[in-house]
This record gives sequence, structure tokens and C-alpha cells, in this order.
Amino acid sequence: MSDNPAQANAELEAAADELLAKAEADTLLEPELDPRDADIAALKEEVAAGKDRLLRFAAEAENTKKRLEREKAEATLYAASNFARDLLSVADTLSRALATFDDREGLDDKTQKFIDGIEITERELLSVFQRHNIRRLDTIGAKFDPNFHQAMFEVPTSEKPPGTVMQEVQAGYAVGERCLRPALVGVAKAAG
Repeated sequence: MSDNPAQANAELEAAADELLAKAEADTLLEPELDPRDADIAALKEEVAAGKDRLLRFAAEAENTKKRLEREKAEATLYAASNFARDLLSVADTLSRALATFDDREGLDDKTQKFIDGIEITERELLSVFQRHNIRRLDTIGAKFDPNFHQAMFEVPTSEKPPGTVMQEVQAGYAVGERCLRPALVGVAKAAG
């Protein structure tokens, strides 16, 4: 520094300007990045992607589990469908055998016991059907449904609206919500 106050003042101003310029230059330059910051950012992205994949796999596994449980329940419910369909003819035969004995008065004791045995057999068969969720369709008076009924003939009538089941030729059965065998029916049509 010089002894002259004006010159000293000018030197101080020049030094201040130099420091100010250096400070501005430092703020305009990007700070030096730590090379580990890039690695940390890459690892964070990798963790986020892995977490997303894990959540997707967990959701897919849960959906698969639910689907398999539903399929297992359906398979259990409908497993005996073919066997049950074969037994329906046995139920029909028992019903027809009992229908031949409308008037049971005057029958001997042996014949009465035979008929009682047929009734017991029919009740047991229907009980087994019920335990396996096989039910007889209620048709008379119901609206015709092509999923559960097969129309055999039409009955001209004004007693019931058209499309109402008037007569059942053969009983229909369902297992769960599926038709095992459609009922053979006569359907009302408008008289005229």
C-alpha cells in the first residue's frame, strides 16, 4: 500500500472490485459435484424400479390366488355334474313308478311296502342331490327361460300370459346356477 491516501483508496477499491468479480464468477460456476452423488441417484432410481416391480408381482400373485380359489370352488361345485346327469334318469324312473300308483287303496301289504320302499329310495336320492347342490327346477307357472326350459309344445290359453310354463313333461335340474338338464315343458300362447 502506498502512503498517499488517495492512492490507497484506489488500491482498496481495485482490490474490492477484484474480490467482487471473483465472487460473481464463483456463483456463476456450477459447484463441483461429488462423483458419489451420481451413484446415489442411480441407486435410488434402481430401488424405486425394484419396488414398483415387487408391488406389481405381489398384486399379480394375489390376483392369481383369488382366481385359483374361485376355480377350485367351481370345480368342487360342478365336479359331479356328469355323474349327476346320469342319475337323473334314475330319479325320473322312480317318479314314474310312483305315479303309476295313484290309488293305493285296496293294495295288499306287500305291494304297499314295495311302494313305500320306492318312495324312501326317491327321497334319499333327492336328499343326496340336495347335499351336492343339485336342485329340481320349479317350472309350472314360471316364465319360460330358454336356459332352463325346453319348449315341447304350446298351449293356447287366456288364463296365463304368453310365455308362461303351463305343463311339465320332464323335470329339469340345475347344479348351482348351471342347468344340468332343461325341463321339457308346454308353454302358454295367446288363445285365438
